Amino acid sequence: MLSGIGDRRIQQQLFDTSKRLEVEPDKQGKPLHESLLGYRSLRAAGQRYRVIYSLDPKTLRVYVVAAGLRRQGARDDIYELAQRMIGLGLAPSVRRPQERVRKVARPKKKR
Repeated sequence: MLSGIGDRRIQQQLFDTSKRLEVEPDKQGKPLHESLLGYRSLRAAGQRYRVIYSLDPKTLRVYVVAAGLRRQGARDDIYELAQRMIGLGLAPSVRRPQERVRKVARPKKKR
């Protein structure tokens, strides 16, 4: 993914940002919503680039799904690319938080 970015300084800044995830990755970045629910996004390289990652709480591993330029509304936007990669199964899937379903007691049938 970094090889697609021509500027080596930007590549290094993205790499350095991803290395920051070694310490408390759950407290960095922001949680994403909708189709990227369960993933997180971290700003990098002058705030225009993003690192999208997921966490596996059982193994304490961080999976960087995508890193690139944020271009809202563009086809090559990093969020659009991450959604396509996840949809194709090219990125680790995240277990989405299960909504709690409250069971309602049914009245018993009379015999």
